[in-house]
Amino acid sequence: MRDLALFHRNLRLEDNAALYNASLNQDYAGLYVFDKEYWSQSDRSKNQLKFALDSLKELEKKLNNLNVCLYVFEGSLSALKKFLHETLPNVNLHINHTTETNYYSNQLKKFSKDFPFLYSYKDFGIQINNPDRDKWARSWQKHMNKQPYNSPKTNNNLHQLNLPKFKEFKTTLETQDMQIQTGGSNSGRELLNSFLEHRCKGYSKKMSSPSEAEYACSRLSPHIAFGTISIRDIYQTLDNNINNSRYRWDLYSFKKRLHWHCHFIQKLDTQPSLEHQSMHPDCDQLRPKVDRELIDKWISGNTGFPFVDACMTYLKKYGWINFRMRAMLMSFASYNLWQPWQQTSPLLANTFTDYEPGIHICQVQMQSGVTGINLPRIYSVTKQSLDQDPEANWIKNQLPQLEDIDKNIIHSAELGELYKEKVVDLKSSAKKARELVWQIRSNSEFRKKAREIYELHGSRKSRVEKRKALS
Repeated sequence: MRDLALFHRNLRLEDNAALYNASLNQDYAGLYVFDKEYWSQSDRSKNQLKFALDSLKELEKKLNNLNVCLYVFEGSLSALKKFLHETLPNVNLHINHTTETNYYSNQLKKFSKDFPFLYSYKDFGIQINNPDRDKWARSWQKHMNKQPYNSPKTNNNLHQLNLPKFKEFKTTLETQDMQIQTGGSNSGRELLNSFLEHRCKGYSKKMSSPSEAEYACSRLSPHIAFGTISIRDIYQTLDNNINNSRYRWDLYSFKKRLHWHCHFIQKLDTQPSLEHQSMHPDCDQLRPKVDRELIDKWISGNTGFPFVDACMTYLKKYGWINFRMRAMLMSFASYNLWQPWQQTSPLLANTFTDYEPGIHICQVQMQSGVTGINLPRIYSVTKQSLDQDPEANWIKNQLPQLEDIDKNIIHSAELGELYKEKVVDLKSSAKKARELVWQIRSNSEFRKKAREIYELHGSRKSRVEKRKALS
């Protein structure tokens, strides 16, 4: 065997640089590293694992049609390195670059050191080496317009590797039937087609509503996160259909979000320390105390605020909720509960099937007001409840114990003994949070550092807006 394609979060045949290049020698196999420690990290979940396993099951069938085996190595990347040196010392290993949390990234760095035949490929629109924000948009667009990689070639040899094939693999980590999305490229393709054809109608407006977003959003996020479909494939399919669509303005709105997807991931890829450190380091002093009881009530959906609790209940049941509600949940934890984002971020990530570290961590920081380059935004739970679910029907669906309660009482969260005790006063907590955030932002040294952060991470889309945020 001359070549191995390593699968991590690139679980597809189409437009897969690592797999295609491995196939050029036509003596190759696929390899998935199942690291129990990786899947035991606090931000990983059974939802995510099940989606990955579903995707790998479908991928194996497609690879078998090309006479390609998909093997599984159980252990860390360090253990894999030792195994390959002992059994396949001259193997060419092909991987796609992926932006990950420190656990995986640090292991990959050690793995890559002194590995003579390791080939890494750019997988989507971020800049890997020497990122330049002034040229970023142009670089991203160039990648999106580039011809996708062809499907891999048929394997001419079937050398056996002393590892279990995926169909023989049994994980000891529990996965169960869950009400989450199905993994695999076929499902991703179906979602893309149905979104382009009809589900996108009203997307621009409906994406903010937790009830309407379930249908009107693309629902491609877990497929993008696990790479069952490439973002370039999505972009080009969208581009080929957008001008002839009755819903082209909704699709234009969606198209912008593909750009922002990569924009946020670039931040973590450029600065891996963002996993634990605020983008503006001065902000780490904002929330010095951890109240575990408050955090537990927030993540379990027991805050006493029906809309917050309904969102968390829905999220934990389905592994997904729309962006606006994610932002509100994080804002509530960071501002109203005044809890450090480093404590709440992995707990929220754990609930997402579509967990993408670069987007999640950077959005968490934005919604917590610790980037230094984004204006603080404190979501009003009452306003969001009224705006997004005026009749409180969606809330009642998630919290059936409130079925007979007047909608106005639900929105105001003045339920007394009819519901759970409120964990905080919304107005006073928001006022205090606002004062503390602006107090630290008023410092001249803070603003100086913020300008440096903007040069490294800031979007160049709207410089006027950014100047206001830094003033």
